[in-house]
Amino acid sequence: MKILTVCGLGQGTSLILKMNVEQVLGEKGIQADVEHTDVSAASSMQADYIVTSNELAESLVGHSAKVFIVNNYFDMDEINQAIDENIVKD
Repeated sequence: MKILTVCGLGQGTSLILKMNVEQVLGEKGIQADVEHTDVSAASSMQADYIVTSNELAESLVGHSAKVFIVNNYFDMDEINQAIDENIVKD
């Protein structure tokens, strides 16, 4: 499974989100390749899931990956809930 964490520039916040997503997945025993990137690069990359903010999700409409929203990249409860709702049930 490949997951992209996406922010505007692909630097700081997407890296923080990547680390937090990896932590939650690890706690759930879910194996995944998680990569952080910017929104323009993400639009041409292959992935199963994309985790990003509400504002950036609009730029990824039509991507083959399932795009889901995490608005606070530091909120482990929000990340946990988003993964439960979007990955664990798939």
